[in-house]
Amino acid sequence: MSDRSQPATVLYVDDEELARKYFARAVESDFTVLTAPSVDEALEILAKPDSDVDVLVTDYRMPGRVGGELLRQVERDYPHLVRILVTAYADKEVLLETINGGDIFRILEKPLDAHTVRDALRLASENARERALRRQSLLAIEETVAFLAHELNTPLATIANFARNIQRRVNAHNAQQEESGLPPRADIGNAAAHMHDNARYCLSVLATFVESAKRASVVPAARLASGSAQQMVAALLGMYPLAPGQRDIIEVDVQADFTVRASPNCVALVLSSLLSNALRALQGLPGPRIRITVGVAERPYIVVEDNGPGIAPALLNRLLLDPVSMHGDEGGSGWGLIFCNRVMQSFGGHLRVQSEQGCSTTVTMNFPELEKERA
Repeated sequence: MSDRSQPATVLYVDDEELARKYFARAVESDFTVLTAPSVDEALEILAKPDSDVDVLVTDYRMPGRVGGELLRQVERDYPHLVRILVTAYADKEVLLETINGGDIFRILEKPLDAHTVRDALRLASENARERALRRQSLLAIEETVAFLAHELNTPLATIANFARNIQRRVNAHNAQQEESGLPPRADIGNAAAHMHDNARYCLSVLATFVESAKRASVVPAARLASGSAQQMVAALLGMYPLAPGQRDIIEVDVQADFTVRASPNCVALVLSSLLSNALRALQGLPGPRIRITVGVAERPYIVVEDNGPGIAPALLNRLLLDPVSMHGDEGGSGWGLIFCNRVMQSFGGHLRVQSEQGCSTTVTMNFPELEKERA
């Protein structure tokens, strides 16, 4: 459950058909209700790929496997679900066994009171929403950290190799220093330059990621947007810390929507970074406009276009290759677009930067072809 406008989905498990019907009638006006007559059938529902259950409500006493077994398995396999136990027995041992075997949000006693059930489900749905947000945040962190680990591993390994080679060369020449007094300055200088560049890249990648996350905080929203490019853009604009009046200068044109299948959280960071660049380029200019276009041609794409001062041709050809800043001497490490392009390349896409100096800058996020995505 990601959208507050959508009702929570509740799975009610009870072997009595009348009890299932009563429960559904009592709460279906406020919640989406699924029912199952047994533990096994409840687990089948939860195992479906499109299962979107938020709250599990189960009777304890049922033929075969009891509700306590279901609660324990759900705690292990679906820890994000909020669990409620229904029992007609005031048996202390039963309750202790169940509570000790799983994280129970509420215990409801039969016969069920419709008002009490609805109140419990409302609280449970709020708890489920909080759990979902935490879960999506963890998924976002896992995804972005995995990309960063992959991206930083090679340059860091290069730095380590250069450092080892320098040490070996220095050690090999120690015996000759007294005679020649001339260390291999050129070799050391070149190695040091490579180490410096790689180190700067690693630090800038981390800084870009951290600053993007601070500015937009869109990672959970991107994941919760179900991977749709249109919804991702909407989530970005809904959560990005825009200054007063900035939302009015941004136009969104959805010509054709598509699913962002790979690394949606990293893609959200790229989109956030491009929006940040466009807003920065327009600061203090009259009549600022930003246009974000979503479409599908030979490839799916998202375009971020601004009517700012553009980029000098000498810089334009180097933006995705060398650490040069789009903002000249106004700041910026120059690694931002290189980082964004590497994110896109990591799953088969790429960035394209076009600019007409004095008029506009257009950055296109090109995604893999749809046929290749499905393959």
